[in-house]
Amino acid sequence: MFIECTKNTGRIEVICGSMFSGKTEELIRRMRRAVFANLEVKIFKPQIDVRYSATNVVSHDAHAIESTPVASSAEILSLVGTARVVGIDEAQFFDEGIVEVAQELAARGVRVIAAGLDMDYLGKPFGPMPALMAVAEDVAKVHAICVRCGDLAYVSHRLSKSDKLVELGEKDIYEPICRACFNALKKAGKL
Repeated sequence: MFIECTKNTGRIEVICGSMFSGKTEELIRRMRRAVFANLEVKIFKPQIDVRYSATNVVSHDAHAIESTPVASSAEILSLVGTARVVGIDEAQFFDEGIVEVAQELAARGVRVIAAGLDMDYLGKPFGPMPALMAVAEDVAKVHAICVRCGDLAYVSHRLSKSDKLVELGEKDIYEPICRACFNALKKAGKL
């Protein structure tokens, strides 16, 4: 039996890469374009991310946009209202439910734009990001520049000695490095 598809503009877009690659800047750019197009937007970020602002999503170069901090992905569904475009920053810090939340919103016809680190400081896939990228229509990998050799960065290298998976910080704690520099540090036992 043939079932006719009705047009639904819902979709999932993921912006990923290392720290200092412009993920949040690209999220803000896309959200501002949606506002310019007179679309209702709503932006969410995890409550734990208070580096630049407790409420705004802020890029490393100080561009900011108003957001709603949430403790869990489930809160997003109850707070999204009638927004046609939903932005999610630091998606790697959310629980695995963020994937289902994004899919539910897309099924409702909402455009979901999520930004986050694709890998942790050890070079391993970070939290729900791999699953989020798998269900997305569009994945954009953005790159920082390796601070050691100038090549495209591969991972966010942690400078501190902490072994906690989540350690919020900036250039004082992390540096973007390429695969070759990451592997050299690994081989030297400095990771």
